[in-house]
Amino acid sequence: MPITTYVFDAYGTLFDVNAAAQAAAAEPEHAVLRDIWPKLAFDWRRKQLEYTWLRAVADRHCDFWAVTEDGLDWALAAQGLDDPATRTRLLELYRELAAYPEVPAMLAALKAAGKQTAILSNGSPAMLAAAVASAGIGQQLDALLSVESVGVFKPHAKVYDMVEVHFGCARGEVLFVSSNGWDAAGAAGYGFQTAWVNRAGDPVDNLYARPQHILPDLTTIPEIT
Repeated sequence: MPITTYVFDAYGTLFDVNAAAQAAAAEPEHAVLRDIWPKLAFDWRRKQLEYTWLRAVADRHCDFWAVTEDGLDWALAAQGLDDPATRTRLLELYRELAAYPEVPAMLAALKAAGKQTAILSNGSPAMLAAAVASAGIGQQLDALLSVESVGVFKPHAKVYDMVEVHFGCARGEVLFVSSNGWDAAGAAGYGFQTAWVNRAGDPVDNLYARPQHILPDLTTIPEIT
């Protein structure tokens, strides 16, 4: 079935989740991060995701910004840091995460081909709007779909349902793209065609479904039709 609708995870897929810690570390007033920012960024992202899964299983939803703050607080504590100014700066930068370099041209190519495009993300609407505006890619996206509409984090099926509801398309017409192996597996199990953007060269997760496409970055997404 031809693909009509290209749907992207946001954080780690379109937007570089390491960019906030890296940018803060380059600022003189936050030099304490200079040598530890890679570990801080890794722990921040790991805890952010773990907290979404645990909250979904326990049916204790909160918005993704709260989870992001909680994950950062754990990562800072793990480094022995108690610096309110650095915490505030990291959170400011997270609202303005840089998009990966290939993102604007890739989205422009999809729109030029007459395809529908969207973000489907754990991010809250305000977070997504800020990131998209900062990256300057709003005109290349037809929808920003947030889990806040259904009150549960990915990979719950209610989240993936939002694509069909919004666009009125069949599951087989959707290419779902994520840098998270578990998210790509969830979407594949749901019935979407899927592409896993495996920037780190990790092994495929041993889950109930596997992505049809594994790519090093987003450059060739428009070639999947």
